[in-house]
Amino acid sequence: MAEGSVVKKTRAFELDFLRGLALFLMILMHFAYDIRYIFGYDAFEFMEYRWFWVFIEPFFLCLFVGISGVCCTFSKNNFKRAGKLLVVALCVTAVTYVATYRFGIECLIIFNVLHMLAVSIFVYALLSLIEKKSKIDPKVMNVLLTFFGLYFAQVGKELVKYDGKVDTNIFIPIGITGKTHPFMGDYMPLFPWIGVFLVGAVIGRIIYSDRKTLFKNAPGPLLKITRPFEFIGRHSLIIYVVHQPIVLALTYGVDHLLRKIC
Repeated sequence: MAEGSVVKKTRAFELDFLRGLALFLMILMHFAYDIRYIFGYDAFEFMEYRWFWVFIEPFFLCLFVGISGVCCTFSKNNFKRAGKLLVVALCVTAVTYVATYRFGIECLIIFNVLHMLAVSIFVYALLSLIEKKSKIDPKVMNVLLTFFGLYFAQVGKELVKYDGKVDTNIFIPIGITGKTHPFMGDYMPLFPWIGVFLVGAVIGRIIYSDRKTLFKNAPGPLLKITRPFEFIGRHSLIIYVVHQPIVLALTYGVDHLLRKIC
């Protein structure tokens, strides 16, 4: 009992909260997109404005990916985590491929946040292994990771120049789509997002070096408020995978009922 209490008190609940909050915002965005563009309702007009896609969407995506980078510094086996996540990502691709080309449901996912995180976690695990085997000073590695993170983020900006200008789609994972490419239900290329992930990892290595919460004396009322988002954050993978089918099914049911009534 005492050990469990210690784990509960020292767990970095703020990371669960922030990751859960970011995922919740992503779910709301997907819901708004479905309502406006899939079901054709004149709602959520803000999605037509540039400020939403330039400022709001990147903010919570950076929050989610950055926190994922922080959390990977807590893991004892990132190679295993990357492998499991890659299996899930490939399953999502397979299911959406069948749904798109067998049943005509335009939802193909070639490379999204799951694929990107799987590769990013693997890259971090590989760099950590090199750090350990080569006995690189952690401070030096932090500098290198920061450099790689910022550089990869810049690479993402440069790759945009070639988007839609090549005759192949094999570069979709890194951020370049071909002149003719399939409609993708969700898309998050490796660049620039692996850069955000690695910067998050550096933050985790520095600020959470002891792998404990920064708010050990957080008041009870605050913990109660954050608890729902903490739950989402702790189960982010399963919630992310199932939320879109559930949202689409519920929205379709309500839409069908409304059209019958009206």
